[in-house]
Amino acid sequence: MGAATEHLADRGAGHRADGARQPDVGVRTALGNRSIVLVGMMGAGKSSVGRRLAQALDLPFLDADTEIEAAAGGMTIPEIFAVHGEAHFREKEARVVARLLENGPQVLATGGGAWLNEDTRRRVAEAGVSIWLKADVEVLLKRVRKRSNRPLLASADPEATLRALVAARYPVYALADITVVSRDAPHEHVIADVIAALKRALAPAAPDEEPI
Repeated sequence: MGAATEHLADRGAGHRADGARQPDVGVRTALGNRSIVLVGMMGAGKSSVGRRLAQALDLPFLDADTEIEAAAGGMTIPEIFAVHGEAHFREKEARVVARLLENGPQVLATGGGAWLNEDTRRRVAEAGVSIWLKADVEVLLKRVRKRSNRPLLASADPEATLRALVAARYPVYALADITVVSRDAPHEHVIADVIAALKRALAPAAPDEEPI
């Protein structure tokens, strides 16, 4: 099963006469009970794209980090890191994602490190379609500098830390079913791009091909 890379284009769900986006019933039907799982680095746009994608497909949207904070009694992600450490957070993250995957169909945005867990990747493969939102380092830097709640970037040189994370994680993110390039452009372009890629990935396979 190879990954398909899709660049920004004006394709996807149509619009009603009043200007509102029509849910893409074809993608939603082909999805069945599976979840659309967004993976990628912090700043790639998983939450913002995920919310709009869920609206376009008339599906629920869930953010794994938000659910982790709720499961931790309202502690924020930085607080969990500070009090319990990264290893504890990763264990909790894997458990929460596994639980959320039981509730498809939905659009699920995961944290930047969730996809690195082999068991999580297996569970996603069984219950969903994974999409890597791939962004250049410069784009990520521009976005993450706007927020201070990134515990992994709490270092003397956040840029060097981010580049090291990109080098380590991108080969693993590339294992996702679909790759969509995320860059500075209107969100609707990215949504159209994701939907177009989903249509191709979910289309009936030829006799000599295996579907996702």
